[in-house]
Amino acid sequence: MCGIFAYRNYNSTRERRHIVELLFNVSSGAVLPLPPPLVFRQEGKIENLVSSFYHEAVVVELDLELSFTSHAGIAYTRWDTHGEPSPINSHPQTSGEGNEFLVVHNGIITNYMDLKETLLKYGFHFESDTDTEVIPKLAKFVHDILNEDLGSDGGDKQVVPFTQIVMDVMRQLEGAYALICKSPYYPNELVACKRGSPLLLGVKETGDMRTDINVESDLSSEGHHGKPKEYYLASDANAIVEHTRRVLVIKDNEVVHMNDGAVHIFKFDSDKSRRLLRPASVQRGLFTLEMEVEQIRKGNIEHFMQKEIHEQPDSLTMTMRDHLKTIRRSRRILFIGCGTSYNAALAAIPVVEELSGISVTMEIASDLLDRQGPIHREDTAIFVSQSGETADTLQALEYAKSNGALCVGITNTVGSAIARGTHFTKAYTSQIAVIVMLALALGDDSLSTQQRRNAIMDDLYNLPSKVRDVLKLDKDMKELAALLMDEQSLLVFGRGYNYATAMECALKVKEVSLMHAEGIVAGEMKHGPLALVDETLPIIVIATRAASLNKQQSVIQQLKTRKGRLIVMCTEGDAEFMCPDRTCRIIEVPKVQDCLQPI
Repeated sequence: MCGIFAYRNYNSTRERRHIVELLFNVSSGAVLPLPPPLVFRQEGKIENLVSSFYHEAVVVELDLELSFTSHAGIAYTRWDTHGEPSPINSHPQTSGEGNEFLVVHNGIITNYMDLKETLLKYGFHFESDTDTEVIPKLAKFVHDILNEDLGSDGGDKQVVPFTQIVMDVMRQLEGAYALICKSPYYPNELVACKRGSPLLLGVKETGDMRTDINVESDLSSEGHHGKPKEYYLASDANAIVEHTRRVLVIKDNEVVHMNDGAVHIFKFDSDKSRRLLRPASVQRGLFTLEMEVEQIRKGNIEHFMQKEIHEQPDSLTMTMRDHLKTIRRSRRILFIGCGTSYNAALAAIPVVEELSGISVTMEIASDLLDRQGPIHREDTAIFVSQSGETADTLQALEYAKSNGALCVGITNTVGSAIARGTHFTKAYTSQIAVIVMLALALGDDSLSTQQRRNAIMDDLYNLPSKVRDVLKLDKDMKELAALLMDEQSLLVFGRGYNYATAMECALKVKEVSLMHAEGIVAGEMKHGPLALVDETLPIIVIATRAASLNKQQSVIQQLKTRKGRLIVMCTEGDAEFMCPDRTCRIIEVPKVQDCLQPI
């Protein structure tokens, strides 16, 4: 999981203990605005950060009961992209020993090596292996240069507006990012910006708040200036919803400036020739997040992924209430996605082709962009994204729109374009259900497929109860996980609809257990994978009821000949056929139509 968070209160009295709990509840690194700023960073669980803070609080005799009417703090949780997990690679990253500029950042700076080389030439020293560290150091460099350009003698550190520094930094950054900046040069100010990564502003104000409130004209007006307010910045709606539902989605190339009780939103101009010019402000209203706090809490369930699995019946029921419009004017349908969303589309492609009669292709978003694959006006491009903010998928969307294609989105997003940094099993199943329903809509005028469509619709109706039946295997799955926890590698074979399931299974094993796993189409078993099989290698074979069932039974026999340690997932009642000698570990799942079996 990866996310940034900031809290700003104005004329709203809060004890330091409350502020600490608010920031540390979501982070593995945080900054408290002491003179000098106090930076805490830890690897591992959030509890490690909390423990280190309270230890340090005793050492420096920090008064946790002290109240603040105005405060600004930032925090971060990190999924490592540059640098191994360690306190020094955690955020906030700083400009140097004096912590003149501090930054939390979500995304990847693609040109950070070039920026780092430049900053090294100017005497900056780097401690971490992260791409983020170039940002605060670049901010310090820009701050010093701009003040020098203005003829500053160094006595006034606030000659250059904080927003100007951040915008000049943005001009140098390449890649997708959302970041929040803090500096003791600008007490109680926060500046945030985004390009290609999600960012939300949450607003909480004492007293009644109009539903049509405008961030720029209302929150910055004289009438609102003295009112107690609390602001939240986050890359994830889950970090905000328990504090306020009133939010503003920050758009690409927008800059948020918080100072005292005012909030200003600016539109960033990438023209590098502009210096110290105030950009045009942005006026836009808040909207209400339509989600519940319970959605982001584990409750009595042990892990967030397990929570997602147990929510699938309700998720599927909600998905089936939606109405999908038919798309028949296309000569081709392209499904475009990344990771789990790609696998979900891959699982449902056969039924879309079968019922619609339209040619369907799959594209990994990043690969489509790299090779600039052809997209035409007669195409329908369907973008599958759990968050609605996947950077490569968004860029592919712009590419498809520029080529005139009809663009359709399938996303799990609740209320905003926010990426949740957990492993979403619900995304996979719900997206498959939506795509299957799209296939039904596309083929609803065909008499030849009527019987098949009716069978699929019957099983869709009963699918939530089937998923509940699968959840009864929870104890068996924990026993199986215990047997596999010390393994180094795992192969997963599937074919037909279940090839995508094999891919998704391998992806989740890699993401969650950090074990090497590979999803393989069973028809390619003899072309390389079979050479890896021996008595030490655990292998999962997905062999549920489908047209290719006999072929999968043959695959199982060949793997048994190589003495592979087999785990066979089959339809209820097929165990004897798939493994007559019962030398395989069997997992039986309810029978449904083949196109729904991946769910």
